[in-house]
Amino acid sequence: MAPERESLRDRTPAGATAASRPRTIRLDQPLSPRRRFLPEYDPEAFGRLSERIARFLGTGRFIVWMTVVIILWVVWNVFAPHDLRFDEYPFIFLTLMLSLQASYAAPLILLAQNRQDDRDRVNLEQDRKQNERSIADTEYLTREIAALRIGLGEVATRDWIRSELQDMVKEMEERQNGHRHDPVVFPAERSRGRDADDR
Repeated sequence: MAPERESLRDRTPAGATAASRPRTIRLDQPLSPRRRFLPEYDPEAFGRLSERIARFLGTGRFIVWMTVVIILWVVWNVFAPHDLRFDEYPFIFLTLMLSLQASYAAPLILLAQNRQDDRDRVNLEQDRKQNERSIADTEYLTREIAALRIGLGEVATRDWIRSELQDMVKEMEERQNGHRHDPVVFPAERSRGRDADDR
């Protein structure tokens, strides 16, 4: 590397300006666009045009127009004066035109189908992600509902509280009358098991 630098210095005279130095590529500035020998085209615009053509080729209008053109072609080349005919009986030029039309129509239709497949693939991917989000939301809501049911199972209902209050009132009445002397703190501790049935 060092001998190359010295040889470069030897080649440039001492009073040389920056214009005479060899140009290096700077990374902080964009490159100037290169000349292109091939024509440039927008692939999206070409794809949209191919889809329009493919849609037109798939309509009844195209079939009707093509049939009318072929009939006029054949009628002209059969019944027109001999000097004005441009395609004689085997209709070789007509066959060439139809094969040319078919050779251009097939790739355009394939290009349109490929674009449609790409769109369908993107839509399917978006639908799959949306379904995954919906499934995750549904599972979350299912877990929340299950937690609420478990929580509500431990909450005292109105009927259960009413029955417990009635039992307490009866117990208090029995105590006042002196009929009952067993020390039961909670009415649910009795052998009847009322709270298990009421919940």
